[in-house]
Amino acid sequence: MALFQTKKIQSFIVFIIVLVTTLWVFQDNFLKFLVVQEITEQSDTTSEEVKETAYKEKIDNFFLKEYSQELILLHTINARTYYSFENSPIELYVVKVKTFNEAQEEGLLLISNRAEILKSGEISFNGEVEIQTITGISHKLTTESLIVLSDDGLIKSNKEVTYLGKTSRIISEGMEMNIDSDTIYLSGNVKIFENSGVTIDTKNLYIIHSESEEIYKSNETTVYRSKDTIVNSENGINMDMNIELINLLGKVEVLIQSGGILESFNVVIDQSNDGEVIKSNSPSHYKSNIVDIKAKKMHYDAVTKKLELMNRVEAVYE
Repeated sequence: MALFQTKKIQSFIVFIIVLVTTLWVFQDNFLKFLVVQEITEQSDTTSEEVKETAYKEKIDNFFLKEYSQELILLHTINARTYYSFENSPIELYVVKVKTFNEAQEEGLLLISNRAEILKSGEISFNGEVEIQTITGISHKLTTESLIVLSDDGLIKSNKEVTYLGKTSRIISEGMEMNIDSDTIYLSGNVKIFENSGVTIDTKNLYIIHSESEEIYKSNETTVYRSKDTIVNSENGINMDMNIELINLLGKVEVLIQSGGILESFNVVIDQSNDGEVIKSNSPSHYKSNIVDIKAKKMHYDAVTKKLELMNRVEAVYE
């Protein structure tokens, strides 16, 4: 019996020695764990404190009417959440701004996930913006800053704008729009990317959008590029997106893949049925290394590479 108790005491002493040794080996890691846990808890607390103290004022379901000095209603602002800060612009989230003209008639409705009220009192939209006109037409675009200039009856951006059309994406250096109009003016250099792969470079593009039409129009030098064809126009472009017709205005030069050059005036490009037919009823001149042809009309199918020159054709073969 005494022997059994002695062995039991010896086993307990061995257990204590092993436990002490284990704690000694892992004490650094254990202490580090406690420190990390404490820092994490402090960090979480600090984060919550920042959330609570970052803004001066928060208002849910915010609504505001802005008037001119003559007490004319300029616009109304609806936002899901309003935040004001010490040295930063007021921030609005899930926001709608409705504009009014001098006759107090509704103008544009601007919808976005985010906007700011600047110190000047102007409203600046950021990111994706939907613009609904008085006729119910909707324009969708993305920009870094779109300013509502209620006193001037305008919305304007001096930043890059990406406009989303039905079958195209358009990038410009800026934009402007009257609050009681359906027409958007995309300013500066403009690049149109069509879903078909066609790209068009021009400047100062007007987008005329209504229930019955969607037209892109510019009076500036324009370059049309497809897979196999380049078309240069001196006097601009008029694109009817509903019937897939592109009018290239003034003197036009068509660079054909085979190396030939076709010159004409007021050319139409028909993109219907996934085609690309270039035609003109104006005097046309085709020239390559082996032939020089003049005619009163021309018809070029860029898909089949077939060129027809018609009506009083004069040809010289070299």
